[in-house]
Amino acid sequence: MPLMAYAQKLFLSPWLYRLARWALGAVFVYAGAVKLMDPGSFASVIDRYGMAPEFLVPVAALGLPALEVLAGVGLILDIKGSLSVLATLLVMFAVVLWFGALQGLDIDCGCFSSSDLAEHDSLRQALHRDLIMLAMAAYLYLWRWRRRGSRAAVAWRYAYQANSREVRT
Repeated sequence: MPLMAYAQKLFLSPWLYRLARWALGAVFVYAGAVKLMDPGSFASVIDRYGMAPEFLVPVAALGLPALEVLAGVGLILDIKGSLSVLATLLVMFAVVLWFGALQGLDIDCGCFSSSDLAEHDSLRQALHRDLIMLAMAAYLYLWRWRRRGSRAAVAWRYAYQANSREVRT
């Protein structure tokens, strides 16, 4: 089997798609659940970024982790819209981490727990981790698009053949 055919077969495999979907969903469920266990420390991390008004910090400290858990479970169960929510969250987190790294903030990223990354490079490492997860989300989108395209092509061929038969008889 040629290398390109093998790679295409691997990347279009439903098992690789499921594994990526389950892994990304599990990361978000875990991250959200850990933050929901201690919303006070997550609120202080949000406040240290200085990007949200004071009155929105407690709402964000409860709302973001709850949204992470719900979207993660939705992705694991392949519920429509959950991948879009996770991709949006990843883009938002990447922008916030990029802002913090550019500002030279020496704070915890707030990704998992209040003490997950303590060194100064933690924001850059978290940004790289988020970009990898964003690439996984892009793979899931690409897989769905490719799969939907092949089904549409089959449906089109079937409709064309059915119409051809009607014309001939």
